[in-house]
Amino acid sequence: MHPLARWKLRSVKPYVPGKPIEEVARELGIKSQIYKLASNENPLGSSPKAKAAIIKAADSMHLYPDDSFYALKKKIASRFNVQENQILFGNGSVEIMLQLAIAFVNPGETIIAPKNTFIMYKVVGNTIGASVFEPPISEEGYVDLDIILGSMPKDTKIIFIANPNNPTGNIIPPDNIYRFMDKVGDDVIIVFDEAYYEYASFFTDFPDTMQYVKEGRNVVILRTFSKIYGLAGLRIGYGFTTPEIFEAIQKVRLPFNLNRMAQIAAIAALDDKEHVEKSLKITGEGLRFLTSEFKKMGLDYIPSYTNFIMVKFGEKTRVVYEELLKRGIVVRPLDPYGIHDALRISIGTMEENNKLVGILKEILK
Repeated sequence: MHPLARWKLRSVKPYVPGKPIEEVARELGIKSQIYKLASNENPLGSSPKAKAAIIKAADSMHLYPDDSFYALKKKIASRFNVQENQILFGNGSVEIMLQLAIAFVNPGETIIAPKNTFIMYKVVGNTIGASVFEPPISEEGYVDLDIILGSMPKDTKIIFIANPNNPTGNIIPPDNIYRFMDKVGDDVIIVFDEAYYEYASFFTDFPDTMQYVKEGRNVVILRTFSKIYGLAGLRIGYGFTTPEIFEAIQKVRLPFNLNRMAQIAAIAALDDKEHVEKSLKITGEGLRFLTSEFKKMGLDYIPSYTNFIMVKFGEKTRVVYEELLKRGIVVRPLDPYGIHDALRISIGTMEENNKLVGILKEILK
């Protein structure tokens, strides 16, 4: 690393995304169809209404985006019954995480980023020079709030809570969240990362965290257009918080951080109820099919409330990953998450799911 770089960057390990289809084809020389089940993308693709809106607006790409997000902010405020000065936007929700850390955490103060959860919490903390505390998650695969309460350092400024948890796919029992929020102090910002909110709230009773924003608690709720709406390529993260936290974040937000096409697509996607319903249906069917097949194969997995499943392969994990890759199926190895005995597998179309199961059976013979 360059000698003039900040010394804290020596502890930063950059986020490594799942392999794109083009990279797999190039590296392995695969010319047949490649199935990407690594990044939890919507197998049905983007919202048709969003695609139509972008095509219609294509001639306006030379214009700067609306830095106030006026139309999109109005739409979201009405949909979720919040004030416009409570809505955050970012180039993906990871940008909002970084904005929060820059706005509220002084060098050396603590960010809590639980182990075996989304890597970017730790990356954000190390990047700004925070002290990163990594309590373990529960055996069931969700963030253990009781451990956080009992062990959090006194100088903690931000607690990142992925719910559902990525990469395990499990959710925190609602009562655990309500009990945690009754006990945690107001000298810390609680960030509920709900990237898979639409899936989780479809599969089960999902905890109501919005109540804390409306009560004025130091809470940030993060959501995204990357998953259910299929707009991952446009990078549209959003969130809800208090007017006071919103005001602080505006001081560090870079101008035009949500591009023009992204705003146009997001507005249209919010009205595409049919696409959301189809996406939930195919995910539910795929989840039931895959878990049934994994049971038949004797594979251990964590019950999921998302569009992915974490499956344990033990000492065969690396071999299974590489053999799947050779056969044109890309899944997610979890070594960067501190998990070495499992793979994260996105739920695809039934064609993709059947292809995966067939090849897995061959590999595991």
